[in-house]
Amino acid sequence: MKLDRLSAASTLAIFFIQVRARSCVCRVCHTYSGRLHTCLHCIYFGCYENKHIHRHAQDSGHFLAMDLSYGQTYCFLCHENVYDKEVEEIAQKEWKKVCRFNGWCESLLPTLPYWEPTGMELEYLRLNPKRRKIAADSYVGLRGLVNLGNTCFMNCILQAFVHTPMLRDYFLAERHECDKERCLVCEMTHLFQKFYAGERTAYVPFKLLHLVWTNARHLAGYEQQDAHEFLIAALDLLHQHLSSSESTNDNNKLISGRPSLSRSSSENLIINNLHESVNEPDVNDDDSSSSGNPCDCIIDQIFTGGWQSDVTCQRCGGVSTTIDPFWDISLDLPGSMSSPWHCMSPTQTSAPGMVSQVSGGNQINGSEQRPMSLKDCLNRFTRPEHLGSAAKIKCSRCHSYQESTKQLTLNKLPIVCCFHLKRFEHTNKARRKIPTYISFPMDLDLSPFMASRRSVNTRDETSFDEALRENKYSLFAVVNHLGSLQSGHYSVYVRQHRDQWFQCNDSTILKASKTEVLQSEAYLLFYHKQYLEYD
Repeated sequence: MKLDRLSAASTLAIFFIQVRARSCVCRVCHTYSGRLHTCLHCIYFGCYENKHIHRHAQDSGHFLAMDLSYGQTYCFLCHENVYDKEVEEIAQKEWKKVCRFNGWCESLLPTLPYWEPTGMELEYLRLNPKRRKIAADSYVGLRGLVNLGNTCFMNCILQAFVHTPMLRDYFLAERHECDKERCLVCEMTHLFQKFYAGERTAYVPFKLLHLVWTNARHLAGYEQQDAHEFLIAALDLLHQHLSSSESTNDNNKLISGRPSLSRSSSENLIINNLHESVNEPDVNDDDSSSSGNPCDCIIDQIFTGGWQSDVTCQRCGGVSTTIDPFWDISLDLPGSMSSPWHCMSPTQTSAPGMVSQVSGGNQINGSEQRPMSLKDCLNRFTRPEHLGSAAKIKCSRCHSYQESTKQLTLNKLPIVCCFHLKRFEHTNKARRKIPTYISFPMDLDLSPFMASRRSVNTRDETSFDEALRENKYSLFAVVNHLGSLQSGHYSVYVRQHRDQWFQCNDSTILKASKTEVLQSEAYLLFYHKQYLEYD
């Protein structure tokens, strides 16, 4: 009888636990995901990402809620996290229970330790009681750059750097310690400090320009240079200076120089290794085929991604996989003579993007044509490509040279993804600029171009899209080139806080609309991840 009562009590306890677990879903969308929060005033659960908990706080006046993933308390009235030592300790204890229940290692859990100010920090807070909060109309971080003689290419890249959130946080935190007299990283730190000091007069970056000339001889002089070339050179120099204190290793050598891949460079990389390809036909392990890991400096943490190159034997289906790092993605444009576009759909009878040149309007054979987009360029870049009989590989499974196909997909996404639209074409016959308009979105989802997405079962697409929501990006800078190849000028649109856009044209800063940004003739596009993964 006693055992029956214990069994009944245990069953009842399990039932209540299940009921409580079922109620722990968003009251609106009825899901567990989306950073679920619970109201601390009443019994209500709402997701943060879809702003259902925001709506509950606004309607009911219940401003305190707790993040059920990390146990953090958030105030929707002041839009700040509320740190309470007792609550933090309870959250840590609950995390340990979860660890023991699931058999996880506690050190691997993304718990946030409780922070308590030291005596010195308390003294600083007492001496500085006023708190500075950035207003909606604040122009902190906006400042022009003086053109020192055809240096607009440098000014627009510096503006993009200044408005890169993680790069800004790194340089303003003075994380770089150096005793050198001429250090590019130290000068960049000085530049960020000057931009966020609140001054409105245009800044003169003459020291930075001199350091670039000293370290990148091909950019020296007062001739007009390519903004994309300066971007890669600047990233390379910053990477070298930041990693100079560490011992030189193979990873640094791999990244240094320019780890980006265009379609032609990736093809050369594969063709140069044809005799070594497909040595292990079904390679799915990155470690066995990767060409190295990037270093851990802030540049590589933010800008370095990874291309996955799959070469497939046409006879036996053996696959050779290599992973190569990149800092930017160079995309061919419609209208290019060196890399011509073919019809992408049955309704397109000429090269996409050449509509206006063929028919003088937006119609071909009576059907309206939309402008080519950034996703169209990415689809072309990542499509499977037949290498042909002139580039046969030696397959270890077939033991003979066979034709193959290759495909590039994204294996690792960078925090900041930079797209280079190849508007400048240099051939044996001519040098020209491709003026084709390419539309681009404010929010970009790179999930369709991931290597894992290409191999997923389409029946699981809904759950897969939920798992890959961290592959979404937001636009924060657009570099434009105005004029011709012989006489042109660079300017840049940058996104300020609260989604305000400004056009930076050397020393002139003008407010811009989203429509102006999206209709501009983009040359470089900078996208920032919406979700960051923490190790």
